[in-house]
Amino acid sequence: MIALLPSARPSRSEAMQPALAEFAVSGRVSVESDVAHMLCQVMHLCTRLGLGRIASAHVATAASELANNLWMHADGGGWLYAARIVENDRVAVELVAEDSGPGIVDIGLAMCDGYSTGGGLGCGLPGVARLMDWLDVRSVPGQGTRVRALKWC
Repeated sequence: MIALLPSARPSRSEAMQPALAEFAVSGRVSVESDVAHMLCQVMHLCTRLGLGRIASAHVATAASELANNLWMHADGGGWLYAARIVENDRVAVELVAEDSGPGIVDIGLAMCDGYSTGGGLGCGLPGVARLMDWLDVRSVPGQGTRVRALKWC
């Protein structure tokens, strides 16, 4: 299920909840090397959670894309969180990317394959949607973006 909600950003305390989970990693992403660091942390989290190789690769690839978006598109970068959560008696790996950058003007367009504002291939957010089981994108132009994605274990 993909939910695209261009509503107001949640509070910072809500976004920080994954960092408080039993199995969680988080980090600031503002330069390219931060992407590789977060990718390693997310892979390690997937290993600790006992995810299979394919599911781990999906989560890591999605995390890499979200982290790349933070350093490339968000002025000053942003935060990436990954955590084990339990929702409706189901366990999932949750990814949350949050920034205070320029925001996404048209979320629907950003979710179209081939659309890019940075000169790339335009498969970033649509790719995250395909790799993960659930995706929620919230953005307010001029205020920032919050992306939350789940992969059920």
